[in-house]
Parts: sequence; structure tokens; C-alpha cells
Amino acid sequence: MKKIINPYDKTPGYFCFGCSHNNPFGLHMDFYEDGEEVVSVWDPQERFQGYHNILHGGIQATLMDEAASWLVYSRMKISGVTSKLDIKYKRPVPTDKGAIKVRAKLREMKRNLAFIHVQLTDAEGNLCAEADAVFYTYTREYSIKHLGLPEDSE
Repeated sequence: MKKIINPYDKTPGYFCFGCSHNNPFGLHMDFYEDGEEVVSVWDPQERFQGYHNILHGGIQATLMDEAASWLVYSRMKISGVTSKLDIKYKRPVPTDKGAIKVRAKLREMKRNLAFIHVQLTDAEGNLCAEADAVFYTYTREYSIKHLGLPEDSE
């Protein structure tokens, strides 16, 4: 796997809840390219639990949404926003058993809509949740001019 460098990390005022390492309350996600997929390996902390030692469903949704977003950025070199996120929770995600994995893969592009499938597995490799995301994507020019996409992100 090849680590994806976060080009926004040095941007003043950058506090994305999902991926900014500057946000003290955030998830501090890192991403990697693995073939056609974007992967995040993330170690859940107890502060993100719902029930005791179980990862909150809203945090799971955020992890999957963020992975889909990074697929748009790193694989397509543009920006996009979530238009739809359809999640199926399959089993509880323990917060005390080790790192989990989130994998995102582009299924299809239709005009400016990216259809992305995301899977979340626990430390033992069990499928715990999956999502189908639809991202509205912007042109590269618009992404650079209005959304802060770095010009050298190709």
C-alpha cells in the first residue's frame, strides 16, 4: 500500500473532522492506495463508542464517507461532496480489539456522479458495515478555484 499525502494538512484553518491531524477532536484518518481502492487503517478509541466498547454508528458512517471522499480526491484528482450515503450495519464494531479497515472502491461514473462502495471490517477481518455512496463531483478547475484543491495534486 502507498500512503496518500494529505495536501491540506498545512493549510491554515484546516480542521476536517475526518482527516485533519490539526483537529484535536477529529478522527485523524490516514489513507493509502491499494490497487484501485483507497484504504484507511484506523484504531478506534473509547471516546468514539456508543455502547460500551462498541463503535458509534455515526462514527462508522463518517469513516466510510471520508474514505469515499478520499477516493474522489486521490483517484480522480477532483473534489466532490456526498449526495447520498446508504449504510448497512451488519455487526457491532469493537473499540477494544485493535485497528479496523475501511476500503472504498469506485463502482461507476455517470456524468459527474461517482458511485462508490465502501466496506468497514473489524480487527479480525469481519465485515461490520458497508455503504454505497454517491458523490457529486466538480471539475478540476472548480475544485481548485472554489474548494481549495491544490493545483499540484496530479
